[in-house]
Amino acid sequence: MTVMLTNVDYDVVIVGGGPSGLSFACSLRNENLKILVLEKSLPECFNTFKPDGREIALTHLSVNILEEMGVWGYIPKTAISKIKEAKIIDGDSGPLLGFSSKRKKNEALGFLVSNHLIRKALVEKIQQHKNIHIKMGCVVENVIRSNDSALVRLSGSEDISARLVIAADSRFSSIRRKMGIPSIMKDFSKVMIIAKMAHGRSHNQTALECFLYGRTVALLPLVGNCSSIIMTVSTEQVDSIIGMSDEHFNRMITQLFKGQLGQMHQEGERCVYPLISVHAQTFISQRFALIGDAAVGMHPVTAHGFNLGLKGQDILAGLIKEQNSKGRDIGLFTVLKHYERKFIYLTRLLYFGTNGVVSLFTNDTFYAKPIRKIVLKVAEHFPPVKLLITQHLTNS
Repeated sequence: MTVMLTNVDYDVVIVGGGPSGLSFACSLRNENLKILVLEKSLPECFNTFKPDGREIALTHLSVNILEEMGVWGYIPKTAISKIKEAKIIDGDSGPLLGFSSKRKKNEALGFLVSNHLIRKALVEKIQQHKNIHIKMGCVVENVIRSNDSALVRLSGSEDISARLVIAADSRFSSIRRKMGIPSIMKDFSKVMIIAKMAHGRSHNQTALECFLYGRTVALLPLVGNCSSIIMTVSTEQVDSIIGMSDEHFNRMITQLFKGQLGQMHQEGERCVYPLISVHAQTFISQRFALIGDAAVGMHPVTAHGFNLGLKGQDILAGLIKEQNSKGRDIGLFTVLKHYERKFIYLTRLLYFGTNGVVSLFTNDTFYAKPIRKIVLKVAEHFPPVKLLITQHLTNS
């Protein structure tokens, strides 16, 4: 049955023009729906697509979703790096747990793409569709909801009406707070320092996660003899590392990897990101839903972040498409509740599980160190566990 509703400016308003918000807009590109993306950045910032240091490890499922959106083809193939192996190292030991794409008969465990290239591809795809608009330089002051619509109030007293409002404005979402949705937040009191490094020897498409005592270092294999190095350090160490000369920094990173990749040299800038995870206690409200990091912002150690965001928006977009095909109200609470039921239990499991892994493998106490090694050895030598972890990491 077709439902007659009050006229609105847009069917869907998405607050936040990051990868998750843009993905959701792109998922609805072929629907007869008017969609507006509100982005606080000014055009000169939003449209520059500068590298920000972040490399996104995409699962096979995520690549499939991007292909279905028609976005994957907008990412240059020369900028996509395949992860064929992954190894986990604890303390001063050699690799205690390893994964290989050969065991799954896949071409890769996953695919590395720079965050800014994903966003650029999404924007380029969206620009091909007249039903999607991006409005930049916007600050959302409030969202006022009624039974059949919502009113988004911008700074400057501009009002925009919609059937459904989506918050995709980061893990520090101001709209989530304004909607009165509580969240669980975990501050790890640590910071990620990311740098792109060139090196003389091949990384053999192998990703490394090294839980050293006192800090964690990860290596993501990029195209050619280059890698993204991610150091997790305490907040007190940040200034000294950022302030290092290039020569000192290069020497430190080379030594951390024991010279296995030859001399390593920094390319570009060092980027700094705080390590804070968040999980909203509910993902929905009347005429309102959370997606991406606004719903759940993960610790990056298991590389679930954007993959989880893609999966969540894909679930919600699928429900909206089904509702729209029947001529029904896309913003009904029953539709949003279905999205939450399908997604929130999975995210809770991953969120608390990941935080537990981080707590164990960054705990350098006398009692924790042997437990860390036992956990890795059991996973390595018990094939069903290893297969389960591999399937979970690759989503294949």
